[in-house]
Amino acid sequence: MPTDPVQRPPTIDTPAAARWARLPAVPSSPWLHEEIGRRMEDRLQWITAKPKRWADWSPLRGGLEAHALVARRYRDAQPYVIEPDAALAARTAEALNTPWWSARRWQGVRARVEAPPEAEGGVDLLWANMALHMAADPQALIAEWHRHLATDGFLMFSCLGPDTLRELRALYETLGWPPACHQFTDMHDWGDMLVGAGFAEPIMDMERIVLTWATPEAAFAELRGLGRNLHPARFAGLRGRGWQAELAGALAGSAAQAADGRISMTFEIIYGHAFKPPPRVALSGESAVSLRQMREMLQRGRP
Repeated sequence: MPTDPVQRPPTIDTPAAARWARLPAVPSSPWLHEEIGRRMEDRLQWITAKPKRWADWSPLRGGLEAHALVARRYRDAQPYVIEPDAALAARTAEALNTPWWSARRWQGVRARVEAPPEAEGGVDLLWANMALHMAADPQALIAEWHRHLATDGFLMFSCLGPDTLRELRALYETLGWPPACHQFTDMHDWGDMLVGAGFAEPIMDMERIVLTWATPEAAFAELRGLGRNLHPARFAGLRGRGWQAELAGALAGSAAQAADGRISMTFEIIYGHAFKPPPRVALSGESAVSLRQMREMLQRGRP
């Protein structure tokens, strides 16, 4: 899968994305991520496949409550947790490991905070909630998800879309400030990337959610937990109290013009679903396949 810097999102600064990934997660998963996880989990009712193994990609930010919902739906499946940042792995394990005296401990199999063993051939479901839009190299991330999936396994993911924070972006432009956030990818482009990574039958869907707050401070607190401005052209220095007061005043002014007197922000949510088809080997004078691909092809050829 090509990961040349030229093909990466032009509005995402790679060092900034890496810093965000290393930041300690907030004490609890963001409310918006949990809500999106709940809605995505509800979509699983339309999928007839019953995974024997499934993996949750970075649930500390993606949503611990959503993780519990998927675990409850697939009680008989072995759950894994893949935390790409080692600094967050210990915190994720601590958050998922219920105390021994809690009744919840006996309601299902406890997740292993580790990647599924290669010997098992991958998982049947890879769940990735609200991670893709913060990746500096999304094609490489999608390829990594593909690698962790077993043949005929499926991917469920969600991320932010282009209409996200349109009110804040317009406000920054009016004030003559640098971009308020990096640009978010359209769902049709995500579908193309899935096919390019080897996925089949991608199904994309989207909806818009509007969050409102009574005060600028409440808006700031929630937005900090959702992500960071990764745009290379963002303001390069440290913002002071004067700038924050100006932004708060501008937000309050926009709220005053609203019918309910509240600050509102739009979030476009993209949902994606795709299967991993059997591996195909290009016919040539010499063809090379991995041991895992060979094993999968032999198993599918058995009566």
